[in-house]
Amino acid sequence: MILPDEKATARLGAQLALVARAGEVISLTGPLGVGKTALARGFIAALGHRGEVPSPSFAIVQPYEELEPPVWHVDLYRVEDASEIQELGLDSAADAVLLIEWPERAGAGAWPDALRLSLDFGQDGARSLTARVPPAWEGRWPPQ
Repeated sequence: MILPDEKATARLGAQLALVARAGEVISLTGPLGVGKTALARGFIAALGHRGEVPSPSFAIVQPYEELEPPVWHVDLYRVEDASEIQELGLDSAADAVLLIEWPERAGAGAWPDALRLSLDFGQDGARSLTARVPPAWEGRWPPQ
């Protein structure tokens, strides 16, 4: 899938918000500046959040419990060892959607049932998106 600009990336996030279910994980991989946070911002805004959606690079976990379903925006960029992830309490987010940037920091076996979205730089400011779609997402991906 080609996303021509940041607005298209945010729109995809908004479309995903309409079909995501509590307890699901959406992982976002790609280099710095490719649009992972833009996608997450679109997702969170589509569920009704009207405030700022900062990148959780320093907080690591930014919960949005007031949304339906609740969303935990997670950025594992600063995690140096996968064992640190257990300290984040992500297991207690069973009723939330987890949006996880830099999921590879958790190790290859983390979140095996996640919708895995990988963004990369394309031409003329566009982004290319590749998805690995688990069975639970069949019929909901790509979102309309």
